[in-house]
Amino acid sequence: MSKRDYYEVLSLPRNAGEADLKKAYRRLAMKFHPDRNPGDTEAEEKFKEAKEAYEVLSDPQKRAAYDQFGHAGLDGARGGGQGFNPGDAFGDIFGDVFGDIFGGGRRGGRGAYRGADLRYELELDLEQAVFGTQQEISFPSVGECSTCGGSGSESGKTPETCGTCKGAGQVRISQGFFSVQQPCPHCKGRGTIITHPCDDCLGQGRVRDERKLSVKVPAGVDTGDRIRLPGEGEAGRQGGSKGDLYVEVVVRDHPIFDRDGAHLSCEVPVSFVTAALGGSIEVPTLDGHAVIKVPAETQSGRVFRLREKGVRPVRGGPTGDLFCRVVVETPVDLTSEQKQILKDFEATLTGDPQRHHPRESSWLDGVKRFFGNITQ
Repeated sequence: MSKRDYYEVLSLPRNAGEADLKKAYRRLAMKFHPDRNPGDTEAEEKFKEAKEAYEVLSDPQKRAAYDQFGHAGLDGARGGGQGFNPGDAFGDIFGDVFGDIFGGGRRGGRGAYRGADLRYELELDLEQAVFGTQQEISFPSVGECSTCGGSGSESGKTPETCGTCKGAGQVRISQGFFSVQQPCPHCKGRGTIITHPCDDCLGQGRVRDERKLSVKVPAGVDTGDRIRLPGEGEAGRQGGSKGDLYVEVVVRDHPIFDRDGAHLSCEVPVSFVTAALGGSIEVPTLDGHAVIKVPAETQSGRVFRLREKGVRPVRGGPTGDLFCRVVVETPVDLTSEQKQILKDFEATLTGDPQRHHPRESSWLDGVKRFFGNITQ
């Protein structure tokens, strides 16, 4: 029985590239592999045919001979025939795919590992968050060993090539019809074995230390904001780059102001007389003081707005406002004379409650209607 054209087997044109070859072979291998078709001799033959076509066309020398002379051009290039192993070429095709998923991949031998990122929680006063500050912080980290320079070997000694992976740092493991590449378990992907470890880092190339940094906090930050400091995290392994440090801002509660984004709010106590007759009160702001004119007959809970007395956001935008909520304060610790004065004053108001206490009168009317509806 004559063999089919290899390009016909893979359903590809004669100018197909390597990526097209892999894609076509993978599709046929998944469809006709013996493990998926147990006892199906026809499927096994088609798998062998696809495997043979891929092995020839993926080899530049064999492909050139085949393109020029057809199957006859391969007779002298086959060498000793090898037994059929479904996993041989199949594993090579999928090695790249599974390597990308599981972190192995083709790393070119010894893999470098990036250092871990670190997180630091920085507590600030409201004033520091609003105006910005420079803060000194200290935190535990893992840095490069200064004694061995990160090599892990004692001075004057060099690591030896790993005998398991022959310095590649990777080994290939076959499982079923899959062949997966993974870091060498003997040298942990280094490609070398440290026979004379450094006394300070015990061959790790890294040591724990206490880091100190000066962090510049921009104006306008708020709780939840993060400041990224590239390269200030843990040292990498095997020549890998350093991780980053993320400083997370937490703004402490303030005794006067509450913050809501760019806006500030506060409560301002006002005397009974000022609320009734009107007047001026001085209120604090983050950059000094401001004066609020309180009109006569101001009720407790009224809010006064001071524009642009809030916070300028760290990401730009308009400055927020300050909202001052008036709280009318009831006098305490009164003398007998003061109490009598208030009673006499109260007596002057009872003749026309709707005029002098409109909110109280309205509330009492509502209460009467409520109980009247219940009794009906």
